[in-house]
Amino acid sequence: MAEKSTVAAPHIGAVPDVSESDTNSTRSGTRIPALRFLGRQREGLTFDTSGLETHYKPIDSYEGIHRYDPKFEWEPEEERRVVRKIDKRICSWVCLMFFALQLDRGNISQALSDNLLKDLHMNTNDYNYGQTIFFVSFLAAELPSQLVSKKLGPDNWIPIQMVSWSLVASMQAFLSGRKSFYACRALLGLIEGGFIPDNILYLSYFYTGWELPARLSWFWVSYQSTQIISAFLAYGILRLRGFHGMEGWRWLFALEGMLTGLIGIVSWFYLPPSPTQTASRFRGKDGWFNEHEEKIMVNRILRDDPSKGGMHNRQALSFRMLWDCLADYHMWFIYLIGLTWLIPTQPMNAYLTLQLRSLGFDTFETNLLTIPAYVLFILQLLFWTWLSERLNERFLIALLSQVWTLPLVIALEVLPKAVSPWSRWVISTLMVGHPYVHAILVAITSRNAGSVRTRTVASAMYNMCVQASNIIAVNIYRDDDKPLYRRGNKVLIAICAFNFVIFIGAKLFYVQVNRRREKVWGRMSAQEKDHYLATTKDKGNKRLDFRFAH
Repeated sequence: MAEKSTVAAPHIGAVPDVSESDTNSTRSGTRIPALRFLGRQREGLTFDTSGLETHYKPIDSYEGIHRYDPKFEWEPEEERRVVRKIDKRICSWVCLMFFALQLDRGNISQALSDNLLKDLHMNTNDYNYGQTIFFVSFLAAELPSQLVSKKLGPDNWIPIQMVSWSLVASMQAFLSGRKSFYACRALLGLIEGGFIPDNILYLSYFYTGWELPARLSWFWVSYQSTQIISAFLAYGILRLRGFHGMEGWRWLFALEGMLTGLIGIVSWFYLPPSPTQTASRFRGKDGWFNEHEEKIMVNRILRDDPSKGGMHNRQALSFRMLWDCLADYHMWFIYLIGLTWLIPTQPMNAYLTLQLRSLGFDTFETNLLTIPAYVLFILQLLFWTWLSERLNERFLIALLSQVWTLPLVIALEVLPKAVSPWSRWVISTLMVGHPYVHAILVAITSRNAGSVRTRTVASAMYNMCVQASNIIAVNIYRDDDKPLYRRGNKVLIAICAFNFVIFIGAKLFYVQVNRRREKVWGRMSAQEKDHYLATTKDKGNKRLDFRFAH
């Protein structure tokens, strides 16, 4: 018979006695387990409760409190079945919603290949300004969207966002020039902003910190799969140019906008608020999970990260909570990485179709030639995310994204103008298909937050930094620097070199903080630890028992 999973009761931030020999086996990024760690396999973990269960109870208003049981046990195979069910019911649908986001957010690239700029009497700089407006609006909406999501619940707020942006996306079929282009870019950014951290917060209700990176990798696989699918869709839809007197890109915006709106409407009825709230007329009066499965879901989540029992899923953040989260300097290194790590590859992502058109490929060849880059992107995303968890190494694995990119940017800078178009296509493909470590960094953000409130704000802050990097990136390649963008490529080389410093710096910073805390925690007796857990005013990742992932 499979060994049972026996885990002690969690409570916000507490961690009991852990012998020195056991601390090397504990997981970073959540509190040291409130019990002595006896096994490291992901399922069927066995813990010794050490008599500190009273420090591990969630708040009374926590939505899963009726399924909380510190003495509850289950078989590892039962947990695996539950996780597979969550993957099927929750993760797959979240991926579909992300597909919808990227369909409307990314089809501007296919529209460019169909002479959008020429039809609207715009140039490259006008397009840059439009994308800047989009990213500024997207950035500005990130944090407010997270606060609304925390109050209303992601299950309510996400479908509202989707239906709203689908209407704007469809209205792009009636663009008439620069001003209407800018207006639609602004509205799309304001409505879509916050969608990604909203979904990450939602997924954290169902998955442990160790399971989340793999699911986030599939989350971004759906994002890049959209590029492949939309390339084929564009190949067909853009051929409608001239039908009813409309350009092909107008049909592209209209049809794809309607598709995402349909997904948003269904999501309103489909998404459950939490693991214990799946019953409805649409999902069935008995819900998706029975009582035993709900107890597995609730107790395994709380034993992995007790802070998730510190707020209920409809509890808003106060201004004081918001300020404390923004002032959390332990998260600033991650925000700085979010601000710069994508910049070296972002201009090529934004200009891939324009670059291919300038090399002499027609509209349909251009859209098909983007597919190998997106396939490579997906393979690298899955591999490096898997390897980071396998090796329990994050920042150094993420650094490989810059190791990959630096020689490619240098090649773009030194290649002569007369080089073969296919050589430039290869470099462009390799840059767009770079090691995409976003899932690793988002998981670190969630794991190192240490509390629900900080996780809510930190996810938005990290994504705001990523959007700010997009604003910087889309303005590096300028109209007066084309077609080789020599000046822009020098800037990208400098930023890529700087990224080496901050990735290594982040690694050293978190290692040092963990060592300092471990030194203090290790000198404390069991009674002193018990007293600390019962009386401390330290919260989230400021507690002595918290260890950062790195």
